Amino acid sequence: MTTKITWTTASIAAAIMPTLAWAAPLPVANTRPNIVVLLLDDVGFGHLSAFGGPVQTPNIDRVGRAGLRFNNFHTTALCSPSRAALLTGHNHHSAATGVITEMATQQPGYNNRFPKNKFPLVETLRQSGYHTAAFGKWHNTPIEQLQGPRLKHDQWPTDVGFERFYGFMAGDVSQWEPAVWDNTTLIAPQAESPKYHFTTDLADQAIKWLQGQQGLDSAQPFFLYFATGAGHAPHHAPSEYSAKYAGKFDQGWDQVRTETLARQKAMGLVPASTELSERPSVIQAWDKLPAKEKHLYSRMQEIFAGYLEHADAQFGRVLAELERQGQLDNTIIIVTSDNGASGEGGLHGSFNENLLFNGIPDSLKENLSRIDQLGTKFAYNHYPAGWALAGNTPFRYWKQTTHEGGVHDPMIISWPGHISDAGGVRSQFTHIVDVMPTLLDLTGVTALSSVGGVTQAPLEGVSFAPALTDALSPTPKTVQYFEMLGNRSIWHDGWKADAFHGRFPWEHGAANADFSKDKWELFKLDEDMSEIHDLASQYPEKVAELKALFDAQAKLYNVYPLDDRTLERMDAVTRAIVGGRSKFDYTQGDVGIAESASPPVKNRSHRIIASINIPTDASAQAVDGVIVASGGRFGGYSLYIKDGRLHYTYNYLGLAQYDIESAETLPRGQVKVDFEFVRTGLQAGRGILSVNGRSVAKGFITHTVPRRFGLGDTFDIGSDYGSPVTDKYTVPFVFPGRIDSVEVLLTDGPVAPELD
Repeated sequence: MTTKITWTTASIAAAIMPTLAWAAPLPVANTRPNIVVLLLDDVGFGHLSAFGGPVQTPNIDRVGRAGLRFNNFHTTALCSPSRAALLTGHNHHSAATGVITEMATQQPGYNNRFPKNKFPLVETLRQSGYHTAAFGKWHNTPIEQLQGPRLKHDQWPTDVGFERFYGFMAGDVSQWEPAVWDNTTLIAPQAESPKYHFTTDLADQAIKWLQGQQGLDSAQPFFLYFATGAGHAPHHAPSEYSAKYAGKFDQGWDQVRTETLARQKAMGLVPASTELSERPSVIQAWDKLPAKEKHLYSRMQEIFAGYLEHADAQFGRVLAELERQGQLDNTIIIVTSDNGASGEGGLHGSFNENLLFNGIPDSLKENLSRIDQLGTKFAYNHYPAGWALAGNTPFRYWKQTTHEGGVHDPMIISWPGHISDAGGVRSQFTHIVDVMPTLLDLTGVTALSSVGGVTQAPLEGVSFAPALTDALSPTPKTVQYFEMLGNRSIWHDGWKADAFHGRFPWEHGAANADFSKDKWELFKLDEDMSEIHDLASQYPEKVAELKALFDAQAKLYNVYPLDDRTLERMDAVTRAIVGGRSKFDYTQGDVGIAESASPPVKNRSHRIIASINIPTDASAQAVDGVIVASGGRFGGYSLYIKDGRLHYTYNYLGLAQYDIESAETLPRGQVKVDFEFVRTGLQAGRGILSVNGRSVAKGFITHTVPRRFGLGDTFDIGSDYGSPVTDKYTVPFVFPGRIDSVEVLLTDGPVAPELD
């Protein structure tokens, strides 16, 4: 039997969702509109051509012409929190999702477990007669429930109202080589096609589902949640799309910002008086950069633009299917992003975003040497923060901050025949927490009063439905707080106060530990949307008023205690799940386990002992396959059989690869294989392979990963899903024999990684 690793605190029992006896959806005639939500990732206010940006998105433009563009729409500044607010209609801390799942703590606002009384409103739609499906990124299941398909769970997409799910369960994955869940089954779709791309697959699956709805039960409306990986790192673009942008960003981020703002003004998306926010001094002026850096950074932006345009093209295929079915005129479409453009690529960009999660600075030299690999499966690339700033034009800063660059996003809503001035612009202050209340309002669906026997809390979002027919309708709310990783803001009746906590997204340490020392700025957002003119010294009483209002909101919605830790919280998640264990037992079929929930072997001596049965049938020529693998192409390890011989490969963040190989062919039948790592330094050690108790190969591993292999690749027994740890095999490289047991033993204490 497999010993499962479980969350060790007692509080989980009180916090997780109720066990549901699924109620049958009501059979209704399709008089209610369908709903399609396109949720982009890390796309800023100034990226899309529909919002004056340089990336051509003709299909999103088409939705904008048929609908309304909201130019005062806000999010939470980070992935999981925005998605939680959207799905529940509750503020992100209130929905227990103050940060991404990989950084959860046991505090009520940060444990990343939807509270019982704030069940996602997808279930309301489902019980009201809607068919429901989610395709793409799902970043809202707590890590302790990502321990393989055999573990009982209640917060996967199919647990919270979605009848169908197809996508990934992490912050990001390789778009060429993703680990994908088909409902609750882990698959390797890239194995089917050498030209595979996740966004294309996403559209294929969504279209297939739509066709199934049309044939199965066209009388019922549907809710389609289409959440692309684009434009989150890794920026993986089909070459024909990135080629469209060759040379189009050579003028640099400063000029692109100026050009974008000019287009935004001409399109009526921002007032003519809008000023361009000052470029932070940490971002170098484009004209001061050396030629080789300009070449690298332009190429990184070309790839990002191609990635985003490709996503738009796949969304266009979904629209075409709706049109073919005659459903487009009866469909509400919402297009938005989960936060502003991401500065997590740092000052030089990155060939491997996972360096960030290990506190390892990116190397300009390394990036330059990999320029031809960017955008392909051989890179996990991210562009520099200067391009993120351009993507957030005209605002300050980027994702993770609560200034407008982090929280002010594009939003389009379309519903043919129900909008008074198609193609128009709306300026009401709105927030992603308001989306689901608006959809319920528009569809005439009433939120369930009880789910699973638990009375549901009143929604915290406010419908902005009146704005669809009245451009002058009042802003539907008077107050909205923001908090992300210690950064804080409060909006109230047109005023906004911001407290930047001092850490840039590519930095791994807090700038200060004392939140009381943060400087509060004050802006009249209705007159100064890009936060240029700080009025704090002119109106100190207004600052005091807004600070007090933030404090009241923070207490109401579980924002406290403030916590600015990043990498340390990632470590804490693993400690909370695995506790003080030193022995972990697995068996065949234990796949898709999140790295944070897998044995913490980094920076410590350990052994992997596997009891396997290799087929003895003479006709069974191939005995090759993975015994255990964790991580993938950009960091991880794999113990496997290739050409009948035992191998161990350690991948150091795509920078180095260490192979230990036996020269002997493994015997058939029952075999015990063993890999031992003996730590000889802070991040180095000796690896020993043994077969049936006898050493067969040794080798040194001079660099080991200090903290994380990545976000999307998983820990698997008997296979390797997602990207491969080594190109010596192709995924999923399933072991053809029987794996009776795999033991992972930690043989010394953990060593805290040093951060550069």
